[in-house]
Amino acid sequence: MAGKNTSWKVLMRQIPAPLRNKYFLVLAFFFMWMIFFDRHDFITQWRLSRAVENMKQEKEEYTEKIEQAKKERLDLEVNKEKFAREKYYMKKNNEDVFIIEENKED
Repeated sequence: MAGKNTSWKVLMRQIPAPLRNKYFLVLAFFFMWMIFFDRHDFITQWRLSRAVENMKQEKEEYTEKIEQAKKERLDLEVNKEKFAREKYYMKKNNEDVFIIEENKED
């Protein structure tokens, strides 16, 4: 029995002193728990912050689309005929419509 006890003591002496300190071990366990296992762990917080950034970008895009839709609505109210001709290619009975598209080469 004494042989097992001495081998244990030798093994404990090989471990650096700070790692044998019970306060250090408790703090290390606490930080590991908070980083990896807690409900509000680091990885979850990082994912949530990315999701918030994506939602902010989407909000800006939708705000721009809303502004564009408001402008189109005002154009429609001001000049209904012009809007219908340009947007939906409508024509009068005695007219022909020619659609000319510009090449957008980079």
